[in-house]
Amino acid sequence: MDLQTRKLTFIQEFLRIQNEDIISGLEKMLKKRKAELYEESLKPMSMEQFDTDIDQSLEDSANDRVINARDLKEEIKKWS
Repeated sequence: MDLQTRKLTFIQEFLRIQNEDIISGLEKMLKKRKAELYEESLKPMSMEQFDTDIDQSLEDSANDRVINARDLKEEIKKWS
């Protein structure tokens, strides 16, 4: 059975579920597994990239291309 067929079969089975505990469990399992896969895909930054980022940050600060924490928090409140 190919992946597309498996997904469709899973969706059909999922739609038949009437138990909220089962759905909650599946949601938790999906969220946990997605987080695990994301963490597995992370790769450490190279020292070269780290140094480049630091240099860029220092340049941004020297050229006043920064935002203070208070202003950033206010901006974030507007996002939702």
